[in-house]
Amino acid sequence: MKKKLTAFTLAMAMTMSLAGCAQQETAPEEQETAGVAVQVVEVTADTIATENTVVGKLSAENEETIMVGSAAKCTAVYKNAGDTVEKGEKIAALDLGAIIANYNAARIGYDSAVQGYNDQKSILSKQVKLAEDNVANTQALFDIGAASQLEVDQAQISYESAVAGMNSALAQLESAIQSAKSGLEQLAPVMDNVDASGNIIAPISGTLASLNVYEGGFASASMPVAVITGAEQMKITTQVSEALVPQLKSGDEATVYVSSADKTFTAVIRSVDRTANYQTQLYTVTLTVPAEVTGLTSGASAEVTFHTNVSENTIVIPTEAILTGTDGQYVFVAENGTARRCPIETGLTGAGVTEVLSGLSAGESLVTVGQAYLVDGSAVRVVGGE
Repeated sequence: MKKKLTAFTLAMAMTMSLAGCAQQETAPEEQETAGVAVQVVEVTADTIATENTVVGKLSAENEETIMVGSAAKCTAVYKNAGDTVEKGEKIAALDLGAIIANYNAARIGYDSAVQGYNDQKSILSKQVKLAEDNVANTQALFDIGAASQLEVDQAQISYESAVAGMNSALAQLESAIQSAKSGLEQLAPVMDNVDASGNIIAPISGTLASLNVYEGGFASASMPVAVITGAEQMKITTQVSEALVPQLKSGDEATVYVSSADKTFTAVIRSVDRTANYQTQLYTVTLTVPAEVTGLTSGASAEVTFHTNVSENTIVIPTEAILTGTDGQYVFVAENGTARRCPIETGLTGAGVTEVLSGLSAGESLVTVGQAYLVDGSAVRVVGGE
């Protein structure tokens, strides 16, 4: 009995082993018929534009930089960076006593020189007019025989002498004016936005973007004492190459991303310079930031993307779906579980997308993942996408 059971058990084991082998032999065939796993998207018509991204700088529409023309000690600080200031409000005080005295003296000297010139010009002009009238009167007397030619000549000489004297005197006075003006202009930058007591005065209302002085420290003539940004909307300035300039015009829109504020918005081109910067040979483009966009900082960098060469109602596909072979570019589409190789002609390229001019039609199932493992006629199974 025990021998019969052993034989039966052995037979069963052999049967199961053979069945397992049969399954292993058929498994590759089943895997082969399943096809290559791919993902697809439906081909559609869309709008595409060439994108050109450059770096720009944000600034306030109305921004004032306050400089002093001479180093000076700061005696008081009334505002801090970030504060709101009103036009005419005191920001800080500088020890400018000696400079203010020199400026006032230069101003008095200039005003005096101008007044002296005007007074002398009035007196000398009258003298010239009298000499001119004397020439006319003497000539009239000569015409009726009441004066000699010598008297006419002497009157003419007197007139010419008066004119020469006036011109010489006025030239000297003009030289004095220019000298006084030069001294005044040298001191004038120090007095911009400074009152008679040495207080720095806000030239506009807005936000005190920066303040580079502190009580007891010194203001430098080489860097701003303060920068005030106005309350109006902001603008972006950037520079572009000669090739891009003809494709841009006022009123066009551009996409802007400001990383410091993590904001993306659409700005409008306000102006495009038609003359290149002498040093960079680039052209300045100015864009207006929409009033509703807030939280931006003057001086921050911005990525500006211009959209040019727009093509509407055209086939647009993900660039990653395109392959390149010896015969050009091609893609694969999935049809009833089979891959079909489609040679294509491309046009514009955008952010991760490409225009297809020929070779694809709307509604086809484009392979976007797994295409690198396909050949024309490969069996495919869609595992994602549509």
